[in-house]
Amino acid sequence: MLIVQKFGGTSVGDLERIQNVANRVSESKKAGNDVVVVVSAMSGETNKLVGYAEHFSKNPAQAEMDMLLSAGERVTASLLSIALQEMGHSATAMTGRKAGIVTDKHHTKARIEEINPEVMQSALKEGKIIVVAGFQGVNANGDVTTLGRGGSDLSAVAIAGALQADLCEIYTDVSGIYTTDPRIEPKAKKLEKISYDEMLELASLGAKVLQNRSVEMAKKLNVNLVTRTSFSNEEGTLITKEENIMEAPLVSGIALDRNQARISLMGVKDRPGIASDIFNKLAAAEVNVDMIIQNKAHDGATNIDFTVPVDDLHDAKSIVDGFVQDGEIEADSYNEDICKVSVVGVGMRSHTGVAARAFATMADNNININMISTSEIKISMVIDEKYAELAVRGLHDTYELDK
Repeated sequence: MLIVQKFGGTSVGDLERIQNVANRVSESKKAGNDVVVVVSAMSGETNKLVGYAEHFSKNPAQAEMDMLLSAGERVTASLLSIALQEMGHSATAMTGRKAGIVTDKHHTKARIEEINPEVMQSALKEGKIIVVAGFQGVNANGDVTTLGRGGSDLSAVAIAGALQADLCEIYTDVSGIYTTDPRIEPKAKKLEKISYDEMLELASLGAKVLQNRSVEMAKKLNVNLVTRTSFSNEEGTLITKEENIMEAPLVSGIALDRNQARISLMGVKDRPGIASDIFNKLAAAEVNVDMIIQNKAHDGATNIDFTVPVDDLHDAKSIVDGFVQDGEIEADSYNEDICKVSVVGVGMRSHTGVAARAFATMADNNININMISTSEIKISMVIDEKYAELAVRGLHDTYELDK
């Protein structure tokens, strides 16, 4: 088997942990597998490098930041390769450039355009363990680029796709994907398998185990993805095609997103194109709008409510204020004391009554639903933040996810 293994910052947090990773990689190699390892920077290393840059400039050039921040992963890759060589393995460390990762020209948040796997394929034929510095690539001009948040996961999935690996293992400090956050509901169960689509929904709805971009790429490249812990030999969760899951459950998980704010626009001028004008300006400012509700007021004007991540609230306010000043909106209000709780499961496609049970659970717990959004495999509800954990536990119990 050809396995790509990715180890995050906590897994390589210090020299002892790097040695533990070397031991795990060694076991995989001794079991007869070809192994490519992708590593993040050691815990805290990236923040330290950012601090160094900010000592000289509060607004350093992005190209220089890419050159600087990519160093963290290269340090880890070199150290792990040295550790593996000391254990008797033939190992080689590679930068993103040497691994053939080509990106677009956007510094600090580049997207992978292609991977030329020839150098890696040659090293694998020689029996070498390859250790790639994650989070980085090179653009068409030869400049170093970084991939932004979750970049090392992206590197691993893209490499697995380019090499047609049998498996891509993402090692973190959690043991897999759970039916909900075990810190909220201790009865949460670890899932053995989950579909790409379900994982995409959970990731977008607040589950922090994997970034959307990594799951999207895994689905596109048909990469079997496993997320598991680097601190034990516990089995993880396989993220794969829906048809690879024999019995898809009705509901796979309950997600909670506390990073939400509600914006209410009252007395929006009733003219064609007003909603388009508002949301186009929000999009231009890269404000990520989620749920939207529009209804007609008695005087012919319109009321519009929508949600945005709390981090985008400041930018959203400044845009809305412009419409208020121009007389296009009579009044606006903002509420950060909300959250979004969601029910996710591919089984919803073929079963009725899932939404009704969710709403009944909210009613039974005296929780008022402020907004609702649905898709084929998801029901999301905006509620007051103070009821967040009660809602999660109630829904988890309703769909019997502990069984």
